[in-house]
Parts: sequence; structure tokens; C-alpha cells
Amino acid sequence: MREIAAEAGVSLRMVQYHFGSKHQLLVAALHMLHRENERLARTRVHFDPANLRGVLSSMLDEFLPLDAQRAMALRVFSAYYARSLTDSAIAAVFLSDDHPLEELVAGFIATAQESGQTAPGLDARREADLLVAAAVGLGGDVLHERRTLDDVRRTLDYHLAKLFTSAAA
Repeated sequence: MREIAAEAGVSLRMVQYHFGSKHQLLVAALHMLHRENERLARTRVHFDPANLRGVLSSMLDEFLPLDAQRAMALRVFSAYYARSLTDSAIAAVFLSDDHPLEELVAGFIATAQESGQTAPGLDARREADLLVAAAVGLGGDVLHERRTLDDVRRTLDYHLAKLFTSAAA
């Protein structure tokens, strides 16, 4: 907590006042990580209703270690996830009913469905869950150097191609 206070340029007492314990600080930092990742994704992904497949591809890139910031975010997210398996307060963050990034991806899929850009009969929410989980998991493989970034992108593009096979095709 001293290091955090020093980095923030505030007193240790100030940090202790706002976060009664290191554990409360960790939980608050996880909430902040989620909000910051969502904010960054929303600023980097440009909505183009004529190319929703491209929008989704860009959105999925947000879960991959494309640069130092995203690689660090994925490492921190993974560490928190591992801790959430034994820490109920951290698990509550992961298990909340609020899933803004998955909802954003589902919204893009639903919009694509409405405009006839996707295969018929898709469940946008379930497809979003699969895409986000795949991107996060495959991103971990990139961090471990089990897969290359290009290979992961080809895998995600393969699934997007299946989703965006129109009824006419």
C-alpha cells in the first residue's frame, strides 16, 4: 500500500482511508481494470454498420496481447482470475451479472443479424460469449508463445466467417 501511495503521490493514510485493506484495494483495482479495458475498447473500435464483421474483428483484437498495454492487462486479468477461484470477493467481480464487453459484442452481432449480414438463427448472446472466451483464452496462448498472434487471428476470423455467412450464400 505504501508503494501505491507513493506512486499516486498521496499519503499512506489516504490510501488506507479509501481502501481499508490490501484486499479491498485489489478488488477495487479489478473493477477499475474492467472499466478501463471497456473504455479503451470503445475508443479504439470504430463502429461501421456496413462492416460489422470488421468491427467484431477489431473488438476481438482488444482481448489479444497486441501491444504492451493489452499484454499487461491480459496478464493481470489472468492473475485475478486465478485468485478468484479461491477468493469470493474477487470471484464476485467475475461472476457479476454485468458483462459490458460481451454485451457490446452481442449488440454488434444482433445489429448484423438485423441487417442480414449473418447466418440465420444465431443466438447473439451465446456467440458473443464464445467469441470473447475464445479471444481471451487464445490471447493467453499468445502470451505463453503456444500460438502466434497471426494464428489466433486466423482462428477468430474462421469463426467470424461462419457467423457472417449470409442466408443468400
